[in-house]
Amino acid sequence: MLWIPITIGAAALQVARNAAQRSVMGGAGPWGATLVRFLFGLPFATVFAAIAWWATPGAQAHPTTWFWLACAAGAGLQIAATAALLTAMHRSTFALGTAMQQSGLPFALVWGALLFGDHVGPMAWIGGLVVTLGLAALSWPRGEVVLRRGAVLAGLGSGAIFALSANCFRQASLAFDPGHPVASAFVTVMIVQAIQTVTLTSVLAVRNPAAIAAVVAVWRQSLGAGFCGAAASGLWFTAMALSPVGPVRAVGVVEMPIAALAGRRLFSERLTRLQIVAGVVTALGVVMAALG
Repeated sequence: MLWIPITIGAAALQVARNAAQRSVMGGAGPWGATLVRFLFGLPFATVFAAIAWWATPGAQAHPTTWFWLACAAGAGLQIAATAALLTAMHRSTFALGTAMQQSGLPFALVWGALLFGDHVGPMAWIGGLVVTLGLAALSWPRGEVVLRRGAVLAGLGSGAIFALSANCFRQASLAFDPGHPVASAFVTVMIVQAIQTVTLTSVLAVRNPAAIAAVVAVWRQSLGAGFCGAAASGLWFTAMALSPVGPVRAVGVVEMPIAALAGRRLFSERLTRLQIVAGVVTALGVVMAALG
């Protein structure tokens, strides 16, 4: 059950990364803000991987073809999912964008079972359904919440794509060194972020060089996002190497109340009483999924 506290730590760091990315989105746009987590996260990911490998006696590298394919597929899918998430946050609110992203939970269960043969118990499936219903109530607009055009599609799409990329990352970590999941996870993060950095920087250099300039101009904020992103990814990958993605994503819903508090403090956002009740229901589903 070590994957549970690891997941909670990853969720907290992810909220911090999302907040930092959102703060630079105005000038850089969604793709520039997406580049932040990869470009400024890669140096930290490299250091984390070196430390994890050095501290793991007996670790052995197995860079098979399946490992590289899983890394490349997951990297590309995560770029698209991150941009969709930032767009959802920009067109709704920070907390609701995060909540809609959690639609990735049922997708994670389905992708893992259908595509990768993960075995998840009935209680985890029921818990996943409860969590999904709670998150649907949380993401439904009411009161002063304004959803601009495309916000829901972007939010739900990000969840589905994040779920598929997460399953690719789990397969990559398991392929590299299944006997040492922590070291394997952090090395996988480094490889994935290198692929993402080269790919997205190249595309933006051709199509939108102003976005790169905007990211460089706010390098101090970007360093914070890079550090939190690399640390969060390392913990996510470790948790997913220890458990199927579905239950990990269920426990990761703890990100939702953390995001709500961050949104209230940083961006003056509010949740209604019904959303708070839905949050409690969601928490019950999280417990069921974790124990299942």
